[in-house]
Amino acid sequence: MFPAGTERTQDAGGISGSLLIPWNFVWRYGGNRVFVIGSFTRWTERVEMVPLEGDPTVFQVMWSLSPGIHQYMFFVDGAWRHDEQQPHMMSTYGIVNTLILDQDANHVHTLLSSELPGNRMSMDVDHENFRIVVSNLRISEADIGISRDCISEFLSTHSAYELLPDSGKVIALEVSLPVKQAFHILYEQGIPVAPLLDTCSGEFVGVLSPLDFILILKELSNRGSNLTEEELETHTISAWKEAKQQLSSQMVLHGQSQRQLIHAGPYDSLKEVALKILQNRITTIPIVRSLLQEDSFPHLLHLASLSGILRCICRHFRHSTTSVPILQQAIFTIPLGTWVSRIGESNGNQLAKLKPNESLSRALTLLVEAEVSSIPIVDDNDRLLDTYSRSDIISLAKDKVYARIHLDETSIYQALQLRNNASPSHGSVTGQRFHTCLRSDSLLKVMEQLATPGVRRVIIVEAATNHVEGIISLSDVFRFLFSMP
Repeated sequence: MFPAGTERTQDAGGISGSLLIPWNFVWRYGGNRVFVIGSFTRWTERVEMVPLEGDPTVFQVMWSLSPGIHQYMFFVDGAWRHDEQQPHMMSTYGIVNTLILDQDANHVHTLLSSELPGNRMSMDVDHENFRIVVSNLRISEADIGISRDCISEFLSTHSAYELLPDSGKVIALEVSLPVKQAFHILYEQGIPVAPLLDTCSGEFVGVLSPLDFILILKELSNRGSNLTEEELETHTISAWKEAKQQLSSQMVLHGQSQRQLIHAGPYDSLKEVALKILQNRITTIPIVRSLLQEDSFPHLLHLASLSGILRCICRHFRHSTTSVPILQQAIFTIPLGTWVSRIGESNGNQLAKLKPNESLSRALTLLVEAEVSSIPIVDDNDRLLDTYSRSDIISLAKDKVYARIHLDETSIYQALQLRNNASPSHGSVTGQRFHTCLRSDSLLKVMEQLATPGVRRVIIVEAATNHVEGIISLSDVFRFLFSMP
């Protein structure tokens, strides 16, 4: 095998401008039909190799790979094989060859031939060798600092005005609306949150979100009563917010501060907007233009989110990733996200997961207590099946389903069916229920996914088995970029 230079092109993940290294896979041991398959094809696509002209025992194929760690096997005449003369290790799929590509294509051969001690291939040392090489792929603190400074400068010199779409609408709800009607509007409009307007004071006073619906459902469930249409008919948004405010006042006595409406202006910097979202642990922030003398109400221009800001970052740096070294780094090599395990180590964080037969009440409790936007649903072998998110609760507004279910008696599987029946494409604008990545994917690739409207978490899965390995959220990315705990 040999590196054949580098190119900037479009990979299978759709990221234009990523640094890719054309790599020549070679099988030297004969056969009639030979394929290569690996983590770079998510172990789902067999890439056919062609015989070398003049030597039919040698097969080869060129494939563009991103910097990082890749595992692969050969499929020779119906049998899985590995090249014993190349670095290999035991994995979930048996013995696989390993390929470690640094961003410097000329450094690849050195890594493979010199930095594996003695270039020994026996499996009893391969795991240790693998960890040694992995440590060499970790980005330096200096490059992390350069990347953070570059992104910080960009966010500081660009304003929230750039988040505003060329055209569109922002839906606001009057606080005198019944909660039932409010959530029905959110469901019908396909939006998870809406600002709240008090027409009496002429001010925006808050935001109604799926978390409110979750808390209402749990409160009524704790009282031992079913959620009836009559209760929601008389339960206005303002009444609910007042009750929630009283609860917040009690929390102040226990050291928790009371929250006012968080908002930003169109000329606030993108960094200021992002920090307001992170520091106040909110998902969206209204962009409001100050009240003019002739206006009755302030102008609500947009609902800003971290995904919109991340979209600006990706758009700006997509074709100049060399100025931000961290973007091409494999995600498992940087301190980012919550992991079940890393290569040879564990960060000790608990990753919230649920089984399909657990109750909807348990899911809602976990969404609130863990302060996460969604939870992976896994089978008994920790294979990813689906996710249940805060916004999924809005689907219960269809046909007043909320009035006919008991949270403790409804399983997550049933709740997922209700969600699917309510809106087959509910979730992101692409209709995709959840987004996944591999531990070898670059930070830019993960950021591109998180920049998709409606996506707040990307689940890290193990190729082929689909085992959940970790999660990276929008807030994880920004806290890393801002060096926040």
